[in-house]
Amino acid sequence: MQEQKKDWENVGLIGINRREPRAYYAVYSDETAAASNKESVLSLNGEWKFLYLESPEHSPANFFRADYDTSKMDTIPVPSCWQLHGYGAPHYTDLYYPFPIDPPFVPSENPTGIYKRKFSLEENWCKRRTVLRFGGVDSCFHVWVNGSFVGYSKGSYLTSEFEITSLVHPGENEITVRVIQWSDGSYLEDQDMWWLSGIFKDVELINEPYICVDDLFVRTEFENGFDEAMLQIDVLCSDYQESHLPVELHCRLMDEYGQTVAVLNGNGVPKERGIHILLNSPVEHPLLWSAETPHLYQLQIEVRSGSELMEVVRTDVGFRKVEIKDGNLLLNGRAILFNGVNRHDFCCDTGKALTREQLLEDVLIMKRNNINAVRSSHYPNDPYFYHLCSKYGLYVIEEADLECHGFELTGKYNWLSNSKEWEKAYVDRAVRMVERDKNNPCVLMWSLGNESSFGSNFIAMKEAIRRIDDTRPIHYEGDADTLISDVYSTMYTKLDKLHEIGKDELLEKPHILCEYGHAMGNGPGGLAEYQQAFRKYRKLQGGFIWEFCEHGIRQKAENGSEYFAYGGDFGDKPNNGNFCLDGLLFSDRTESPGMKEYRKVIEPVKTEAADLSKGLFDITNLYDFMDLSHLELRWSVACDGQTLEKGKLPLEGIHAGETRRITVPFHAVHPKPGRHYWLNFSYVLSRDFPYAPCGHETANAQFELPVFLPACAQRPAFRAPKRIREGSKLSFTGAGYQITFDVLKGTLLEYSANGRPVLTRGPKLCFWRAPIDNDMYVKDNWKNKYFLDQMQESVRSYTVVDKDDCVSVAFHVRVGAPSQAWGFSAVYEYTIYQNSILLHVYGEPKGLQFDAPQSIPRIGVEMQLPRSYDLVTWLGRGPGESYPDSKTSALFGLYRNTVASMHTPYTRPQENGNRSDVYWVTLESPDNAVLFKAKDTFDFTVHNYTKEALEKARHCNEIQTADQTILNIDYRQNGLGSESCGQAQLPPYLLKPEPFELTFEIVPYRFGDDLYELMSL
Repeated sequence: MQEQKKDWENVGLIGINRREPRAYYAVYSDETAAASNKESVLSLNGEWKFLYLESPEHSPANFFRADYDTSKMDTIPVPSCWQLHGYGAPHYTDLYYPFPIDPPFVPSENPTGIYKRKFSLEENWCKRRTVLRFGGVDSCFHVWVNGSFVGYSKGSYLTSEFEITSLVHPGENEITVRVIQWSDGSYLEDQDMWWLSGIFKDVELINEPYICVDDLFVRTEFENGFDEAMLQIDVLCSDYQESHLPVELHCRLMDEYGQTVAVLNGNGVPKERGIHILLNSPVEHPLLWSAETPHLYQLQIEVRSGSELMEVVRTDVGFRKVEIKDGNLLLNGRAILFNGVNRHDFCCDTGKALTREQLLEDVLIMKRNNINAVRSSHYPNDPYFYHLCSKYGLYVIEEADLECHGFELTGKYNWLSNSKEWEKAYVDRAVRMVERDKNNPCVLMWSLGNESSFGSNFIAMKEAIRRIDDTRPIHYEGDADTLISDVYSTMYTKLDKLHEIGKDELLEKPHILCEYGHAMGNGPGGLAEYQQAFRKYRKLQGGFIWEFCEHGIRQKAENGSEYFAYGGDFGDKPNNGNFCLDGLLFSDRTESPGMKEYRKVIEPVKTEAADLSKGLFDITNLYDFMDLSHLELRWSVACDGQTLEKGKLPLEGIHAGETRRITVPFHAVHPKPGRHYWLNFSYVLSRDFPYAPCGHETANAQFELPVFLPACAQRPAFRAPKRIREGSKLSFTGAGYQITFDVLKGTLLEYSANGRPVLTRGPKLCFWRAPIDNDMYVKDNWKNKYFLDQMQESVRSYTVVDKDDCVSVAFHVRVGAPSQAWGFSAVYEYTIYQNSILLHVYGEPKGLQFDAPQSIPRIGVEMQLPRSYDLVTWLGRGPGESYPDSKTSALFGLYRNTVASMHTPYTRPQENGNRSDVYWVTLESPDNAVLFKAKDTFDFTVHNYTKEALEKARHCNEIQTADQTILNIDYRQNGLGSESCGQAQLPPYLLKPEPFELTFEIVPYRFGDDLYELMSL
């Protein structure tokens, strides 16, 4: 006798009694409800009774009955993920399945949650039909109402609806849901995220009449270019009482101001399974929808039977046309560029359960950061999110709830994708996505899933989609030969390969990078070069950064400090560690430096100096549709943080893609010696927009005015210091200062001025940084093969030379690592003046260079100051951190901060806080200060912890602070790249063992001293 399959291990069972998928639209009982936007919906969100079990087989007898005793059950909020409420533990994987691969079977120890709650219905409600809707349940569930079995469904991120009219009654009712953590569907949901379970989206009851709209599909077609449109509506009407009464549809299309622009009427006699009523109406001069101009219409349909109004339904309409023509993806006849992000549904406190307010926050953040597109990686998002994207203006590649990446490890990557047994499951996930979201103007492409190899099931998915919707292109990155995909999509493509693709005239389809710029930890670097490639080649139509927001889970340590957990922090094995921390936003949705850089790189206005001396600039509009009339140019001339002159210019009539020369009427600058002057441009919104207020900056630019005059001041008269040699210590004591060297180690041990310490150690050559996530493929060699964190210095000789105006102390050293025959020959030259020390350190590679590393983390010097030096001021790029391949967003200026605030809180601690192209920096204590200045610019970092402490900590709250302030001044740092998954540092930013030279002066000073006079020495 064959054993009966369990529902949750039956790949052929995609649901029981689940309604056919349909479009998502608002339902109202009458015109009054529609006018007040009071939908015919009863939310079942809130507190539910909850019982957590080891497996579904442990379900208590009769748990689904209304008389089941719930007094000993816990309570849990719905929506939520039960692991975040103390039941089981979160488990993060990028690639791995948390269970053995044996499809369709899952572990017998299969955590299960039983949910129960009561709800009340009014008598009028029960005169109409009741549809039960689940927005998302992980991973499968059975449902009962008033003790009667309703149905079963799977597909965690897909809507499930059930007809329960005959099971409910006026007064109190009860619903029971049994959710099972693992199912055969789990094999299709290996999507680089936390494995979290439960009812994590809305549960609702929909009150619909017996004669009703059961589905609708709205299309827009165009004639005579885009001046005339045809609105096409396909309405499915059903009669659940089989009354055979005729139905009338009265449709109104309303614009953004509520004005009627089209009226459509139709009629028919619906049957139980429905009748399609097709309506058409021309619309003259429609306002076209795009992410830049999201003109949104409302379609309202009144359903009448005889004189009775049955219901009112409403949906968004956007007039736009998506097509692929001549190798380009066109929207409304124009090629568009995706400045996009991949986005997971995730909150650091609630996991996969997001509120509408959080969805709105995400959309507003994207809009304010110049992002114009989002890929719903890797599953359909909440319908409300798509409404927001249509309303505020974001292009969407909507992706099916499908990924089986873990099969790559089996050596049979297409195991499921090419299996006929699994075809029904694949197609079900495509059809339910398309049917629900087909009316959203924002959705430009359907994506069949992610990282699931390729096979016949994807062909079946495309065919099923085409039967529903032939107005949108199909996307699937796994279709490398574009057999079914209408676009050529790749991920993490190297820049040189991207240029090859752009030049390849044989490629007939547009190309997009569905994932690139892996934003893990400190990075990504090199975004500007990618954007330049997108702009250079016609067929390259942009890409989507991986990803929008990190997935850290907020936790509290025993000492009360807060941190964000990642893979392994809950004892979850196997896990992919901190690979979930790869977003442009930190887990709490604060902006990372990567977001600031991306916003700058994709800004919609390009500014070039045509003739700086005459104030002539070329302004290029990089939008695809909009002119620049919504922006105002605010310009200013600044000198070292002070605004000297400012003005405003309108930007009327600069159309999309157009370049116009303008004149900025700033006056000639009369420079002061030693000062730097910049002309700053800020392009701001000239009025309030739904996503940002008037004055919000959209783009900027900066030009240094070529008026710099070197300053040259007389140094104070030099008085030869007293020299003392005690053992290996060599000290110089002068009027107001003391300097001590260790001649054996070649180290400056102490520098004090005016009786107070300035330096307590250093400067010392430094070649190490706490590895960033993008160093993951080189750090082991750096640390364990080349021992770059253990570089040692050996003094070969030193000299002391007395001069009329100074004393020169030079140490010639050999720098190398244990067990290595390569290294550097370097020289420290200290020039001691009356009130300062000038350090000139230089070197070149020596030894067996063929065995040297291909890259090194940094070349610079590190020194320590007393902890009391806690205020930092610098002239250079800022205000935030910047690195060689990620600094276009950091503008030159005068900035001030505390040392603690120079830390960037990457969730997994790593190198951070660098400031680039700095002319000078000061550190201040309550009673003393010191200036570090150079003729050329340098980079610096300053922290209240050591690199070793940073490297040792797994979370920010674990970083042990030091007793000193740690200052690094660098010749160069290695670039960031995004090699955690993608492009390594590009050649211009790759730091190799190379000759170097670094010169800067250390000048102690007192408050009240003229800083610019000190800088002119």
